[in-house]
Amino acid sequence: MNSKSIIDLELKYGAHNYHPLPVVLKKGEGVFVWDVEGKKYYDFLSAYSAVNQGHCHPSIITALNDQSQKLTLTSRAFHNDVLGYYEKFITDFFGYDKVLPMNTGVEGGETANKLARKWGYLKKNIPENKARIIFAKGNFWGRTLAAISSSDDPSSYTGFGPYMPGYDLVPYNNLDALELKLKDPNVCAFMVEPIQGEAGVVVPDDGYLAGVRKLCNQYNVLFIADEVQTGIARTGKMLACDYEDARPDILILGKALSGGVFPVSAVLADDDIMLCIKPGEHGSTYGGNPLACKVAIAALRVIEEENLCQNSYSLGCLFRDELMEFMKSNNLVTNVRGKGLLNAIVINDSPESSTAWDICLKLRDNGLLAKPTHGNIIRLAPPLVINKKQLLDCIDIIKNTLSNF
Repeated sequence: MNSKSIIDLELKYGAHNYHPLPVVLKKGEGVFVWDVEGKKYYDFLSAYSAVNQGHCHPSIITALNDQSQKLTLTSRAFHNDVLGYYEKFITDFFGYDKVLPMNTGVEGGETANKLARKWGYLKKNIPENKARIIFAKGNFWGRTLAAISSSDDPSSYTGFGPYMPGYDLVPYNNLDALELKLKDPNVCAFMVEPIQGEAGVVVPDDGYLAGVRKLCNQYNVLFIADEVQTGIARTGKMLACDYEDARPDILILGKALSGGVFPVSAVLADDDIMLCIKPGEHGSTYGGNPLACKVAIAALRVIEEENLCQNSYSLGCLFRDELMEFMKSNNLVTNVRGKGLLNAIVINDSPESSTAWDICLKLRDNGLLAKPTHGNIIRLAPPLVINKKQLLDCIDIIKNTLSNF
């Protein structure tokens, strides 16, 4: 089947809840993907930073294959011989007492919310059903009712009410506004992305995360870091919070925790928080399954063994420097921003225009896959295994595409 017939199949039999770039992929390896006609592309989305380790990394695939022939799922009704080993591995890796394993990023966010509320009632003595959680405007952490209840994006929440109570919004990157909210004694947590991904790779001012940490300490409020997209070396550090030594009370991980081969997420916290939840109060049939555990261990080992934090940091600096220099002579790009290999360019047109989408179609034609976010912003985030020669090749593709647009 060719690309058009496959796309037509999706349109006929699938829900119309996505608007993909018109390309049909059948194979991935490292930084490359191939379509059904055999054309090769650089992947500059990385499945929204889920394939930081590159497509089908051999070490991760080996772990998947080996465990899949032994035991894949027991549910949490029984113990298995992998979960405890994984729990020790990941808590040692990130420096927390406990982990609660889940499957998807949004499940991690839901888990963090429940943990924070429970802690608020048991440890902060917030009156029953009065706990409040603060979120930053522009946030995105999924499509569940809880996630859209914290959103200020009409395309996320319109038509899905009524919404979850107990949520408030403050401007992102504004410590004064946050402090006003934290003074409410019923606030149990502030949940924030260290860099806002879906909002268009919005990087806060230096000192913002350290300021969040200080304010949360001051007002006895939990700092929840949503590192589902920014974590696992994407920004040039293992966690984006590491840039300011702003250790969150609750850490949410997902996406690249599996290297893109299996849905794996995790919520990490210390005992004072995690042990607020008792047996029967939260869980998941698939969370902590043996297959996920082995895959996650392999995925984290790849990050360390291949020095992907350093690669992301150094090549990210090169990438932004090159595009910022290019921007001086091209008025189509008004801003370049990011950290590590999580970057975006802002296109000189309105968010309602099709310009960024049309540029992505041209990039596709020229062998590079990327996708707009919020209309006029193009996120550029290749797998972290990309090397300098490949990155420079991609920079040339981006420059030539923009120059000839």
